[in-house]
Amino acid sequence: MVIVVGSGAGGATIARELAKNNINVTILEKGPLVPSKHAFKCYDPPPKGVDLLKTSCVGGSTLVATGNAVRVLEDDLKDYGINITRELDEIEKELNVKPLPRTHIGDGTKLIIDSARSLGLPIRRMPKFINPEECKPCGKCAFGCPRDAKWSAKKFIEDAIRWGAELIPETEAKKLIIEDNKIKGVKTSNGPLYDEIVVLAAGAVGTPRLLLRSGVNAGETFFMDTFITIGGILEGIRFNEEVQMNAIIEMENFILAPHFATLIAKELKRKDYKKEDIIGLMVKIADENNGKVKLDRIIKENTPDDIKLLARGSAIAGSILSNIGVETATILSTHPRGAHPGGTAPIGEVVDENLETKIRGLYIADASVLPKAPGAPPILTIMALALKLARHILKE
Repeated sequence: MVIVVGSGAGGATIARELAKNNINVTILEKGPLVPSKHAFKCYDPPPKGVDLLKTSCVGGSTLVATGNAVRVLEDDLKDYGINITRELDEIEKELNVKPLPRTHIGDGTKLIIDSARSLGLPIRRMPKFINPEECKPCGKCAFGCPRDAKWSAKKFIEDAIRWGAELIPETEAKKLIIEDNKIKGVKTSNGPLYDEIVVLAAGAVGTPRLLLRSGVNAGETFFMDTFITIGGILEGIRFNEEVQMNAIIEMENFILAPHFATLIAKELKRKDYKKEDIIGLMVKIADENNGKVKLDRIIKENTPDDIKLLARGSAIAGSILSNIGVETATILSTHPRGAHPGGTAPIGEVVDENLETKIRGLYIADASVLPKAPGAPPILTIMALALKLARHILKE
């Protein structure tokens, strides 16, 4: 039997692959099993001092992701002896990754694309794992898809269960059972489970805390792909009803993507605005991994280089918005937030090229292992690493 702690992109992928190959798998998930459209109810309260977006439920944060499928850190991982090109190709094929058809690109996103091109910026339509036949653009991707048109890790969990895996939701892994430098099981909120292979996929906050509670050093190099949204008023655009992040501008160490943020509405001082009049662009950077995850808190501050990247992206976003007629006096920024926490058990430090820790039989298959911030959605890369790990375990 293999115990998998966590059911997000990494945990679901490895559980499915192992179950498909007749391995007994038990999946522990701290959060509940909920319909996709109710995923917004499972957002975790942000830690004090850090606005970090993540959920605890079966399927993890993939339920509230916007379906973006970008290959990140593929070349960087080769420097660590890890080639995930084959796995990325397989996952893209299975999830039918491609840009949505033009029928699913809203007026606001079209304006942004045209404006960016007129400014000479390298914009393209975002590759997505969204089924356009099921998708009815509504702007609710980040709340949980009401039509299940978007792939989420919950679908892989359902596959794993059909192949014999056991899912235990609303059960938190509290501490690892380690003897003679070998994994023996997991102490949970509902009692202990025993096995000699454990895969941690509890996320870049949950995984290092579980390691720390078990006497394994982790959590010293935290990043979170810091982002802000620059937005303003363009009357009647109804951008809030569009598929979000439906295009991408890739710059060095940061990206821009069309993004509606309710925080823009809250920041506006004018009383005559409507949310249907707001349009925006996300600026997401590959922030420095200078943060720390402790048992009781997360420490993360923006460095001077982080601030420079945010400022550069903000200037570009402002130019794009002004170019499409957004009222200049209304353009403003949200405060910095984080969306892709990672780096807290990095390859080369906490795990080796097979994603195994110094504790024999203890592996990690989530964004904790990423050696640097991707500055873009890492779901595909996490899945590719997990698939590669599953095949390694099967060989072993």
